[in-house]
Amino acid sequence: MKIRSNWKWAITAIMIVAAAAGTGCKKKASDAFPATGAVAGWEKTSETRVFDAKNLYQYIDGDAEQYISAGVVSTSTSDYKYQGQLEATVDVHTMGRVDGARKILETGTKDAKPVQLGDAGVAYAQSIIFRKGTSLVRIVAYESTPDTPQALLALAHGVEAKL
Repeated sequence: MKIRSNWKWAITAIMIVAAAAGTGCKKKASDAFPATGAVAGWEKTSETRVFDAKNLYQYIDGDAEQYISAGVVSTSTSDYKYQGQLEATVDVHTMGRVDGARKILETGTKDAKPVQLGDAGVAYAQSIIFRKGTSLVRIVAYESTPDTPQALLALAHGVEAKL
């Protein structure tokens, strides 16, 4: 009787440890957004919104299919403002597999400049796109100023650190 009881406790303990390890290792994409002041000059100006694959079209009208075919699981998005002037949106697309993030990143990188972010990244005049694991991050500024490229890069590093 005592041996059977000890086995129950051992199995229960193993299941608890395995469950805790499984939930503690992954961060949610919605946690990837730096708070106001976490990145110098940047203020988070909206709540984070989350769209799953089936309702992604509500956010990305006309281009959702590209992400769905690449295996998007969900997209989280939030708005930012740099020094009270430059507005930008950060999208974090969580893909089912790493190759989905790679596929989207490699689509249309013709005039992009490579940047060191995550596993791979590119920068344009008013945007930065990078992938890290199964996450694909797109940061887009709505205007161009002399500070835009460096400001976006700083925000991208802030997001990268939270993934």
